[in-house]
Amino acid sequence: MILSAQSIRQMSVHQKGTRLADEAPPLVSPFHERTIENGMTFGLGPAGYDVRIKQRVLIRARSFELASIVEHISLPDDVTAMVMDKSSWARKGLSLMNTVAEPGWRGFLTIEISNLSLVPLVIPAGAPIAQIVFMRLDEPTKQPYAGKYQDQPDRPVLAIAEKPKERTYE
Repeated sequence: MILSAQSIRQMSVHQKGTRLADEAPPLVSPFHERTIENGMTFGLGPAGYDVRIKQRVLIRARSFELASIVEHISLPDDVTAMVMDKSSWARKGLSLMNTVAEPGWRGFLTIEISNLSLVPLVIPAGAPIAQIVFMRLDEPTKQPYAGKYQDQPDRPVLAIAEKPKERTYE
């Protein structure tokens, strides 16, 4: 089930006496109601949350860059998230690798951005860049994310290779 604006707000805003204020970190922080920045909307939408890019990025034609987002995301064990293209950028040839954030993941997302157009694109720092759609699991997972990208810092993080497991011989 996709979370509505009301659920995203409730899970992001600390309100005295609520479950969030007593137990869980905010889903999205800082949280904003629907706002306009650089001629595009960001913040809470009807069924998602539009996030902003932290760094100014110049992406050459038919090129690829990494960036991070301004907002810190903290997923409970019963919520997963998908990072989706923002259509205003997609219409200019910008494409994101549509990342999945697993239940239990927290940090500043690194986004992978491709410029499919024939001209360079400049994305100013603070510009809306992607939409995150949050989905509730049928029950909390017993295997929350605890991998190599947990507590990711607010800067682009390069790919981290998995470490091979040591083999034991009996």
